[in-house]
Amino acid sequence: QVQLVESGGGLAQAGGSLRLSCAAAGYIFSGYSMGWFRQAPGMEREFVAAITWSGDSTEYAASVKGRFTISRDNAKNMVYLQMNSLKSEDTAVYYCARGEYIAPINWRLSGYDYWGQGTQVTVSS
Repeated sequence: QVQLVESGGGLAQAGGSLRLSCAAAGYIFSGYSMGWFRQAPGMEREFVAAITWSGDSTEYAASVKGRFTISRDNAKNMVYLQMNSLKSEDTAVYYCARGEYIAPINWRLSGYDYWGQGTQVTVSS
């Protein structure tokens, strides 16, 4: 079965960096786009970044553009989110999710069918 497992969350100071990882299993990883989403307490889950199945195209939420970088390694079935210049408003649970098969990036939650359990990111100011 499809499994997505995030890691790398934790506590960081404002201005610092964290790198999230997501290990995928149970499907042909290289055929699907992947996305990162986040959910802060009392807030709806929101799009952060996504990458196409081949890795040749990425998209970012305006709030993280220029600070976060999504990447993938299809040989290792991994997707990453490098987060730099962290701000207190980046505090949230971060989720990786599987997008659509051989399709353009979709920023809508409805475009993702499998989700990881999430990893907490806390940024102290």
